[in-house]
Formats: sequence, structure tokens, C-alpha cells
Amino acid sequence: PAPVDQGPPPSDDKSAQQAIKPERIVPVDQEKGKRIELTPEQVVRERRRPQGADVVKQFGDRVILQFNNQTFVESNEAPRITRGARDVYYEDLSGGRTREIVERDNGVRIITVRNRNGDVIRRSRITPDGREYVLTYVDERYYNDVDEWRDPGDELPPMRLTIPRRDYILDSEEVENPDEYYTFLEQPPVERVQRLYSIDEVKRSARVRDIARRIDLDTLNFDFGSATISDTEVQKLDGVASAMEKLLKKNPAETFLIEGHTDAVGTPEANLALSDRRAEAVAEALTNAFGIPAENLTTQGYGEEYLKVNTPGPNRENRRVAIRRITSLVAPVASNSDQQ
Repeated sequence: PAPVDQGPPPSDDKSAQQAIKPERIVPVDQEKGKRIELTPEQVVRERRRPQGADVVKQFGDRVILQFNNQTFVESNEAPRITRGARDVYYEDLSGGRTREIVERDNGVRIITVRNRNGDVIRRSRITPDGREYVLTYVDERYYNDVDEWRDPGDELPPMRLTIPRRDYILDSEEVENPDEYYTFLEQPPVERVQRLYSIDEVKRSARVRDIARRIDLDTLNFDFGSATISDTEVQKLDGVASAMEKLLKKNPAETFLIEGHTDAVGTPEANLALSDRRAEAVAEALTNAFGIPAENLTTQGYGEEYLKVNTPGPNRENRRVAIRRITSLVAPVASNSDQQ
């Protein structure tokens, strides 16, 4: 598609979603489902994939896939989402969909609907008083696109950035006041969103991800070949965790994507798995040390694909984690603010 002059960036999330006319959203638990005997492990094992998606390699619970000239890593988020749950059960829905219900001790339910490939097409948090917060929602009109792993970025014109780089990418080593994290994360996407995407579409499409601004946590250090975060390093997440907490007070349905990146030493496949473990380690730390709910975080490793410093050698700057607030790409903003 030819470049389109989108004008200035949206002023807030609501104006970013101006072009979206979603269907009426029915409660996530309204459709009657048939209870099935399934465990979170089986859900992962029984995932189907579109034709042409080939498993290249496996590193523990990480699967490296090749699809459409792209290599990416797939992992299992169930341990993060279901940890400490009172109950986890599954229901069959029409059209090959499955509904997962995670019940927590505090009465909160996390309800996730997946398509036949296991991609999340809807997720909501339901509080004990029955209020539903829509964390991610795909319009039924796009179910086929999600099913077939089409890159929604192919439908978009090339990105035209009309703001200074510092307003688009925040380097944590340049942050002098921790409040800067909140000010930055609160900013809307840099262009209008054409439709709501599934979380997996955002993870797989660089063009779609780039609509959301990015924080590069350059200050967080990983040892070479390691995904472990020491207690000293965990403390460096304090500023970004406080910003997330503040945003979640305003809108409990925020979603933050945590991206893992490596340097170019080692094989691309091993680096994909390592970067994915790094992203997961940061998500675990944000939940365990700072209380950020697991369902508000999603993770993906990109290995050595997006080097910050173009060098084939070991490089600490390339061993990094990035964070984007992708809420307005994956959830109808109005439906959550209306409930406050």
C-alpha cells in the first residue's frame, strides 16, 4: 500500500481507535460451553498450526517455527497465568474454539478464548462483583486472518514517523526521573489503529508492533547466555513497574508486551529461545516482585533479529529487553473506560 498521510499522531487511545467500529461485545462467559477434561499442558501439546508452519527445533518448552520466510519462537504462557490458581478448567465452544477459566483465590476469574490453533482471540478479567475488563478482543470478521497467520502489516502503508525519536523510543539509561516511564508509557500509539489485532498478530508483525512506542531497558543486564535476573537487576525494574501500576489503576485492562533480544553470538534458533526466556524472566519479576498481574503482561523473544548495535560479537547493549504498551492494538479502549 502507498504511504498515507495520517496527519499528527493520535492525542489519546480513544482517538487512536477512531476508525474501529467493533461489533457489540457480549460477555465472555455468555456463550454456553461444554466442559472438557484438559490440562494447561495438553492445551499447548495439542496446538495446531496453519499449513506451512514447520517446527525447526525445540529448546525445552520453546518451539522454533518457520513460517512464511520468518523464524520465530513459541512458548507456553500457562505457568505464568495459572500460577497459584484455585481452579483451572476448559470448555469447548463452537467453531473449534476453547475457553479457559482460571479462578484465583481472591475471586477474580481470567477467561481466555482460543481458536483452533491456540491463538488467543479474547481474554477478560472478571472481578468478584461481576465486572468484566476486556484485555484482548478480536472481531469475528478477522478470525480467518488470525487462523491463517496472515501478517496484518501487509495491509498497512509504510510507517511514517512524524515525532522525534526520543518520543518514540525511550532509552532507560537516559531516564533521570522515574516518572518519565509513566509519562512515556501513557502516550497513545503513533498512528491510528485500523482494527483490533490478536496478541499473536502483534507479536508476529513488526509493522503492527511499531505502531506502539517502545522503552528499551538498556540498564537491565543479562550475563552472556543467561536469562537469569539477579536481585540487583530486579530493582532496576522499579521505575517501569511503578508506571505500569499507575496505568493499571486507571485502566485495569492494560496490556504490556515484553520483548527479549540477544546479541548475534550463537545460532539464531538458540538466540530466539534465550531471548524468549529473558522476556519471560522480566514478566515473572514484574509479577513476583512488584505485583503486576500476569495477565496484563505478554512476552516474546526476537533473538538477534533487531540488533541495536550492528556487530556479530558479544554486545551487552544487544542483550536487552524492550517494553511496549499495546493496549490500543488489542482491546477496545472505550469498553473498559466505560466500566470505570
